[in-house]
Amino acid sequence: MEQWRHQLEPGYLLHQRPYRDADAILDVFSREHGRLGLVARGVRSGRSRRAGVLQPFTELLLSWTMRGELGSLQEVETAEAPLQLSGTAMISGFYVNELLARLLRREDPHPGLYDDYRQTLLLLAQGADETYVLRVFEKRLLEHLGYGLLLEHDVDGHAIDPQARYAYLPESGPQLAPAAQAGTLPGAALLALAQETPQLVEHGRELRDLLRRALAPHLGDRPLKSRELYRQFIRRS
Repeated sequence: MEQWRHQLEPGYLLHQRPYRDADAILDVFSREHGRLGLVARGVRSGRSRRAGVLQPFTELLLSWTMRGELGSLQEVETAEAPLQLSGTAMISGFYVNELLARLLRREDPHPGLYDDYRQTLLLLAQGADETYVLRVFEKRLLEHLGYGLLLEHDVDGHAIDPQARYAYLPESGPQLAPAAQAGTLPGAALLALAQETPQLVEHGRELRDLLRRALAPHLGDRPLKSRELYRQFIRRS
């Protein structure tokens, strides 16, 4: 089987799990090659320099050989200073990592999504409003994957009225609804999300529920671990 070598490619570690005695399997998001599975040999031995480098939320420069579906990590170094995420910002970082690990296919490049992911981490590290950052990332993630939401026009082609309320139909988009109908959201919320304005924070719960419903068919039935981690953190706070 032919073997391919890649050198000093930018990427992020999404997740890692133990493999054999001292190895680990890395779930990596590369800018030019998409999501990859790489074996990091000896990284759990306690003597590996690479263990300290392989941290989440840090852009890495990765060298690996690829043979079949699982590659072998050869070298790794940091591309920039590690980002410092703590508290709910760190859990938000784990959440976006989990979304990428669950939704991206192997070796399917999305350089635009990579850039949006990198910007998301920078904003979280800078203390930006997490509601704003996460809703924008979720919206853009759906767009990159080909499942973008209809936000500026309703199902009949009419421009969204910020004063009206809409029921969002999963297969088609927003439909004008009576003001008293349960489960609707204001047109102003849809427009704020479409335009990524700070006003979307005012509709945080409604937009969270909308995006959660939009992501659910692609995530499947298995719960997200980061959501449970967030609930545990809030209970302890």
